[in-house]
Amino acid sequence: MSKRRHKWAIEFVPSRGRGERSLVPTAESLPAPVGFVDSSSVAERPKEADPNLIAKRSWDIALGPIKQVPMNMFIMWMAGSSISIFPIMMVGMMFFRPIQAMLSIQNIFKSIEGDQAAFQKLVYCIGNILCLAMAVYKCQTMGLLPTHASDWLAFVQPQERMEWSGGGMFL
Repeated sequence: MSKRRHKWAIEFVPSRGRGERSLVPTAESLPAPVGFVDSSSVAERPKEADPNLIAKRSWDIALGPIKQVPMNMFIMWMAGSSISIFPIMMVGMMFFRPIQAMLSIQNIFKSIEGDQAAFQKLVYCIGNILCLAMAVYKCQTMGLLPTHASDWLAFVQPQERMEWSGGGMFL
């Protein structure tokens, strides 16, 4: 008993009979796509590192904290001097990022190589210290740092302001 075949039917299973042609091509019969390179034909060669590229990448890592200074200054200005959740979060992030960077300094210094490595490491540390100093300054302007004796002792009176000034208004 034979099946009746329609002229539009396609058999997707390759037939293995003699002389029959399969509609599904095998992997051996297809040509390689454009740009394909067989991994077995590529000779493995060690990659040589370009010294200029290493020095450039090392300087990018070393100058990273210094490049953050203008953005941190803008964020400090936008946050304002009020004591609320947004400025406190911004100051907290300005504290924690340089501290985390200084704690993970060994991992950072593994990637800094070259003849200028010592100077690059120094620049990296100075940049993080500068970011940390900006966070301390922001805390000072917000009044969060205890800088007077009255901040520490209950019996000392707070400092009295000698004069008050306002933005062009007579008080």
